[in-house]
Amino acid sequence: MEIEVNKKMKRFLLILNCILLGVGNSCGPLIMRLYFLRGGKRIWLSSFLETAGWPIIFIPLFIAYLHRRRRRRNLQSDHHSTPLFFTTTPLFFAAAIIGILTGLDNYLYAYGVSLLPISTSALINTSQLAFTAGFAFLLVRQKLTPFSVNAIFLLTMGSVLLAMHSNGDRPDGESNKKYYLGFIMTVAAAALYGLVLPMVELMYKKTKQRMSYTVVMEVQLVICFFSTLFCCVGDSKGSKGI
Repeated sequence: MEIEVNKKMKRFLLILNCILLGVGNSCGPLIMRLYFLRGGKRIWLSSFLETAGWPIIFIPLFIAYLHRRRRRRNLQSDHHSTPLFFTTTPLFFAAAIIGILTGLDNYLYAYGVSLLPISTSALINTSQLAFTAGFAFLLVRQKLTPFSVNAIFLLTMGSVLLAMHSNGDRPDGESNKKYYLGFIMTVAAAALYGLVLPMVELMYKKTKQRMSYTVVMEVQLVICFFSTLFCCVGDSKGSKGI
């Protein structure tokens, strides 16, 4: 019975995460672009908000802790010894570094969205697949298949063609300098995020941490916290008009 409950819970969490990811990836860029179209100029604030919801992660972590505590009690073990966190020190510092890189990536992406139409920035951002595959091959020896190579080629060529025919979707009154700066910033954001994803997998391998739902959520908490902190510090340095 317990195995069936665990399978149902895993399926529910998977579906919930997919829904949240889909809604966030669809609505987040639109809301950010709308902010800049309505006269917003605080890029650091926009990048800060991308991970500012990190305290919500405490909710599933607390529920997972209560579940572990109850299970230990049912097994007639010392429930007072239930560990609160599973993240080791090396894993924590590795996640903190990745969090800072994520904060920088958020800034680059917000900068690009502030200068480009959402359709353009979304298409450029698909080049992240090429960067992810390349860095995954270099860092974690992820093999490339003919299907992935074909997808990478098509998405990369789409971004190149978009750059060559960019006059049609350029905002009114925007100079070539600003438009191409936004293009470069968006490509840089895609490249950096393509590096971050393989680094997360490499982090798990190097720290030899046993993977579980709790560990993954704790790592996400650390990454989002340091990403938000990085953007908060950047905003406090007087970059409000950038």
